[in-house]
Amino acid sequence: MTTIEPLMSDPTRTLIFGNSGSGKSTYAKALAEQMACPYLDLDSIAWDPSAATPTRRALPDSAADIAAFTRRSDAWVIEGCYADLLELAMAKATTVVFLNPGVETCIANARNRPWEPHKYPSPEAQNANLDMLVAWIRDYAERDDEFSLAAHRRLFDAFTGPKREFTSNERGVD
Repeated sequence: MTTIEPLMSDPTRTLIFGNSGSGKSTYAKALAEQMACPYLDLDSIAWDPSAATPTRRALPDSAADIAAFTRRSDAWVIEGCYADLLELAMAKATTVVFLNPGVETCIANARNRPWEPHKYPSPEAQNANLDMLVAWIRDYAERDDEFSLAAHRRLFDAFTGPKREFTSNERGVD
């Protein structure tokens, strides 16, 4: 089992965010397994699965899903890159982790990520989207939207509880 070095004294309700390819899912899954608590990937509630093209669900629908998830357990891990959704969960978080390893590391991670069957019907479909994803990752610092470095920095800076920013892939994972 992968062990995560404790970040704070009580990482009971942990919110993890960062750029695409920053390692959010890998870190969140390992932490949730270690804590024996539920894990929520915001991708699973942000997008409309019935839409022919990628379409965000209405914010109130995603907000209801976050509220239901956080009510089900005293301990949880939530990860994603959506500042609007992260902000909703942040009010209940006890710990915040900002994965910010830099654009080149995120691109390398994205190129080496395993198939994500909850996002893509096949490895080929995932690979077909790679050029778009790399361009998206590369624009992280320049964008001024809810997925941007600026939005994530604002969230991190606003959180008053225990928090940690990782600027490399080294996160206390053995």
